[in-house]
Amino acid sequence: MTVETMTFGKALNAGLRRAMANDSRVLLMGEDIGPLGGVFRITEGLQEEFSENRVLDTPLAESGIVGTAIGLAMTGFRPVVEIQFDGFVFPAFDQITTQLAKLTNRHDGRQPFPVVIRIPYGGHIGAVEHHQESPEAYFAHTPGLRVISPSTPNDAYWMIQQAIAGNDPVIFLEPKSRYWPKGEVDLDEPAAATPYQARVARSGTDVTLVGHGAMVTVLLQAAAQAESEGISCEVIDLRSLSPIDYQPVLDSVRKTGRMVYGQEAPGNVSVGSEVAATVMERAFFSLEAPVLRVSGFDTPFPPAKLEGLYLPDADRILEAVDRSLAY
Repeated sequence: MTVETMTFGKALNAGLRRAMANDSRVLLMGEDIGPLGGVFRITEGLQEEFSENRVLDTPLAESGIVGTAIGLAMTGFRPVVEIQFDGFVFPAFDQITTQLAKLTNRHDGRQPFPVVIRIPYGGHIGAVEHHQESPEAYFAHTPGLRVISPSTPNDAYWMIQQAIAGNDPVIFLEPKSRYWPKGEVDLDEPAAATPYQARVARSGTDVTLVGHGAMVTVLLQAAAQAESEGISCEVIDLRSLSPIDYQPVLDSVRKTGRMVYGQEAPGNVSVGSEVAATVMERAFFSLEAPVLRVSGFDTPFPPAKLEGLYLPDADRILEAVDRSLAY
């Protein structure tokens, strides 16, 4: 087994490099992704290695970028699009939801559209609106799209390769606050067979904590603090938001009887809402308390100085754990 320690961002870079080396049909497209390597340097060095024909600097025109990627996919390429920041995806929203998500169905499954759209998302970087948003619910709600979000460097390395190798359109959500922390990456085999499987990040017996992306780290922090108070929390990393792998979640809830969902996105009509409703439907008689949700507030993302109030932290998760146990 070959294991290396690297940052989440470097793991993504290595995963893209390996995917490009393995398949000449893989192309990267986006604003400033060539010599600059992207705002977060995820594509650093790839244009130099694979040429301008495979790592394309595009105009500042998200709708045009995604539309071009759709055309390339129709002709046999496997384009990977970078959206510079989460809030900049909306100029391409029509191309993604009206065209890309529906084209395979429109062709009765005969024409695959292997387009991967990478979107850095979420807060904790001290930026302004349009740079710290969490738009995952829009895409998870749209039939025809797969939506995934790694939380560890190992998952980043493997899930980007698995997304590129598949034949479906994938929204690949990268929690930008996780770009810099390091972790172990197994370069020989992925931890899960597909990127659409949830994983148990920490075992526990009293309360199930569920989340995705950067929130998984917050849930693990909360679980560690809860342990010092004699409370055992199990943490589930959802990994895939569409489709959702419910079995590990349901197995955990049937064991603990309690669940808290944590997310950075606003709570109204969100991924957390869907998971909570499904758990209530499918594990109702195992629950000792209502499923609780901890989320960003139902407001536009605030100025950077207020992000600490807006984004859920371990204390807000623990407050929900206490409410669940007191029910």
